[in-house]
Amino acid sequence: MIDPASWHVYAIDMPLRFRGITQRQGMIARGQAGWTEWSPFLDYHAPETAAWLRAAEEVAEQGYPAPLRDRIEVNVTVPATDPATAHRLVTGSRCRTAKVKVAEPGQSLADDLARVEAVRDALGPDGKIRVDANGAWSVDEGERALRQLAHYDLEYAEQPCHSVEELADVRRRLARWDVLIAADESIRRTEDPYLVKRLEAADVAVLKVQPLGGVRACLRLAEDLGLAVVVSSAIETSVGLRAGIALAAALPQLPYACGLNTAPLLAADVVTDPLLARDGWIEVRDLTVDEQALRQTSADQETTTRWRGRLVAASRAVHDRTWRCSPGAVGV
Repeated sequence: MIDPASWHVYAIDMPLRFRGITQRQGMIARGQAGWTEWSPFLDYHAPETAAWLRAAEEVAEQGYPAPLRDRIEVNVTVPATDPATAHRLVTGSRCRTAKVKVAEPGQSLADDLARVEAVRDALGPDGKIRVDANGAWSVDEGERALRQLAHYDLEYAEQPCHSVEELADVRRRLARWDVLIAADESIRRTEDPYLVKRLEAADVAVLKVQPLGGVRACLRLAEDLGLAVVVSSAIETSVGLRAGIALAAALPQLPYACGLNTAPLLAADVVTDPLLARDGWIEVRDLTVDEQALRQTSADQETTTRWRGRLVAASRAVHDRTWRCSPGAVGV
């Protein structure tokens, strides 16, 4: 176990609003096997944050599984921004795959279409586009939107609807449009991640290390689901991203680019050489935490106190035998 007093609380601004936030907060600490991160979003509460803590403790105590590859292909992540900004982000990234946020509250389908059109123009005809609605559409809305977005040749649509049953429905409706469906929240924020498999609700499984309880839990889940896997981040610092890189490197098969190129969404980092993509790839490598960067990214006292309280609640949930099983507990 990591000494609770040794956790560093960070607060890092985000140049572009993403997932409704403009500042990313979390905690990092050094364990026996190396540095680790715990950074559940503020809308997550115990016991849900317990899976995130188990993931952090796994890294700190056990390190990472042996890698099967030495670099990971990644996508550029495009927030729900204007078309010109989207075009600039994609062009500057030099990635050949783009993940585009859609269905943003307060925006319209016309906004989504304009953004995806700009991304297609930036990528050219051979680039790959995936869209992510974060479960915001109903089945009818998802069908209508994806039929129009399909004109831009989508690689897949991530979590178009909220429930697994809705995903299965929209997947059946869109079969003749050749739109694949990826499940994210339907795996990591449900009591039964295997329902996606039983209902044939998805073609792709999006796995995130922290919410699902660790690299090894994700490896077991990937094997059990039997779906193509995309490893994605939870918008962490490079310390947290390193766990996602470890998962992607250890998977037997990795047919898609991964959503791990999210360090550019943060205005700063806590390591000397952040995990940034070069020509669409991130190397599997060790990191060095920068003490000066730690000081510069330190949260204020109020934020620090709040996060230490969250850590106490999550720790209690981890060790509470009556704690309800969550996706992160799969195989544990």
